[in-house]
Amino acid sequence: MRTCYTGQVCRDHLGQTVTLFGWVHRRRDHGGIIFIDLRDREGLAQIVCDPDEPVSFGVAERLRNEFCVRVVGLVRERPAGTINPELKSGEVEILAREIEILNASVTPPFQLDDENLSETTRLTHRVLDLRRPQMQRNLMLRYRVAIEARKYLDELGFIDIETPMLTKSTPEGARDYLVPSRVNAGQFFALPQSPQLFKQMLMVSGFDRYYQITKCFRDEDLRADRQPEFTQIDCETSFLDEQQIRDIFESMIRTIFQRVQGVELPSPFPVMSWKEAMAKYGSDKPDMRVALAFTDVTDVMKDVDFKVFASAANSEGGRVVALRVPGGAALSRSEIDAYTQFVGIYGARGLAWIKVNEVEKGREGLQAPIVKNLHDAAIAALLERTGAQSGDILFFGADKAKVVNDAIGALRVKIGHSEFGKANGLFTDAWRPLWVVDFPMFEYDEEEQRYTAAHHPFTSPKDGHEDLLETRPQDAVAKAYDMVLNGWEIGGGSVRIHREEVQSKVFRALKIDADEARLKFGFLLDALQYGAPPHGGIAFGLDRIVTMMAGADSIRDVIAFPKTQRAQDLLTHAPSPVDEKQLRELHIRLRNPEAKKAD
Repeated sequence: MRTCYTGQVCRDHLGQTVTLFGWVHRRRDHGGIIFIDLRDREGLAQIVCDPDEPVSFGVAERLRNEFCVRVVGLVRERPAGTINPELKSGEVEILAREIEILNASVTPPFQLDDENLSETTRLTHRVLDLRRPQMQRNLMLRYRVAIEARKYLDELGFIDIETPMLTKSTPEGARDYLVPSRVNAGQFFALPQSPQLFKQMLMVSGFDRYYQITKCFRDEDLRADRQPEFTQIDCETSFLDEQQIRDIFESMIRTIFQRVQGVELPSPFPVMSWKEAMAKYGSDKPDMRVALAFTDVTDVMKDVDFKVFASAANSEGGRVVALRVPGGAALSRSEIDAYTQFVGIYGARGLAWIKVNEVEKGREGLQAPIVKNLHDAAIAALLERTGAQSGDILFFGADKAKVVNDAIGALRVKIGHSEFGKANGLFTDAWRPLWVVDFPMFEYDEEEQRYTAAHHPFTSPKDGHEDLLETRPQDAVAKAYDMVLNGWEIGGGSVRIHREEVQSKVFRALKIDADEARLKFGFLLDALQYGAPPHGGIAFGLDRIVTMMAGADSIRDVIAFPKTQRAQDLLTHAPSPVDEKQLRELHIRLRNPEAKKAD
């Protein structure tokens, strides 16, 4: 039997004989004495193999990296000067009396302490990658976050209820993963994008506080913070208003950070409207660590000679903003050119700028090719609104609002996170949570010429906005809220519609007619007629929260077996072809299967 985990051996075990299990992390032969760094999920311990113990020493000579072994030995103090303060076991070592090779290992394809591994290598050999101490810490961190969430919710009377993985395909904003039915030919299940409809029906059923740490599935383009399957801390509650719901789950996140990492988040979290967030930062998930904000100058630029500004300012849906960067006049032309190239990624056709060398001189103190095309009134208004000071630079975005918001919003973050930004006090390295509230109910889809739900079609409008759903849907505001942390949306939710007549109005605004609504959501509409309580909730991205806590670059670093950006599992080689017999059972025939193989 194991005495304790290898990484937990410490001074408390001095003089004891311990039995340890683990893997050989490193073997070092120092002139007749062999040192083994033994590793398990809790860390490392140093094993000393002395020639005076011929049985254990003989085995030690045969050990290689990643051999799985059992070690019995005496815990003793390390000699002076050899203590390793970075390890819990760093003050002690184990003099081996007995070593048993439980299983040998072939030569690993990489060293586990290699910090320059490609992601392809790591995901192909994920079993070994997961042995690396950083990955072990990440998954242990994920476990602790999940446990603390469960403990918090349990204390408040929330009940863990499972909902189906095979369900009905309903429009929720992304493509569904479809599962063909063998029993019902030609029909399909969908994997859930979220348990949204089921948790609402659980509220109607009287389970007034529900939660679930559950898998969700979305067939969408991937990036660092997306996976085709991801994990939500999914929550719903009845008889509480928007503020009360936010208070409960703000406290949950604060509690998790305190218990898991000893971090005290601000109390209460700042609150900002969606409209203000977009106006100041061009994003509904602004990174509040960056001390830069937009200044809208659309009205100022309507009659200037600079056509790029004037055209955007006078076009429907156009916008012109200035981003003041204190001290930015020191930026070189090559740095400005690099920023110009960067905003092009987001659709910007250029990046106008003005260096403010001497603000008190007005036009004469400015440096930029565009200054000659701006009249005196525009320059005076620009300097006053931005609060520009000598030594600053003003960057400009002028285009459709979405392009401006995306491009200059990304530029704001890039400058703030740069060495220049940090050196000039434009970035604060801290946890900066934020509630973004009062989202619009709808977004207009130019291609389809109709409104779509900004969150999902079950979000309740603000009180008094019900009539706007059919008369002025663009002005309807939702009881929706997102929790943002350091520029990442970590949770989003809303108060739900609990009256069938309001839900029907929303469907009409979305151009979902009665027949289509009945076909896709009839079970929900029926449920709402049976005394549905007022209810609402929120879902947190567990993967994202753990990624941020771990300081990882990607959520793939906190998921045991993730997919690549091409939605492939390099370990198991999924997705993969299936044989013709399986396809026939599912009533499926492939078009040109040979072409698929060639792809």
